[in-house]
Amino acid sequence: MKRTQWLAGSLLLALAACCEPQTQQAVPLRPLPEDAAPLTYAELLTRARYQERIAVESYYADHWAELEDSARGLQQTARFLAKAQDVPPNHKDTLPVVSGDLAKEADKLLEAAKAKDTKEVDAAMARVHAVVRSLKLEN
Repeated sequence: MKRTQWLAGSLLLALAACCEPQTQQAVPLRPLPEDAAPLTYAELLTRARYQERIAVESYYADHWAELEDSARGLQQTARFLAKAQDVPPNHKDTLPVVSGDLAKEADKLLEAAKAKDTKEVDAAMARVHAVVRSLKLEN
């Protein structure tokens, strides 16, 4: 009887190990064509948030090349953000400055990622997060 219980328990443990949840890796966004028509503010905000999330996940996994790609994506999003359509009224006046800040912080993130400087990446990620968070649609 004990042998049967042990065998059943071992089988259940083996099955549980096979069913361990897989971690899903975020899919990087493709760069936008530089001659693309202006996108809406909401589309670019969504894009910036997603790129920031990919940057964080890449950094935690020590995927430095992906982190560099995310930083480049944030640089491009910042350029497109300056020409965004349907900008909320509370961001119309400050958008050129904020998009410039995002580009500047993405530059710093890219340089830190190239150097694999974890302290500077931490600081740059915090600054990128603060800028992206300030872009929210409503007050």
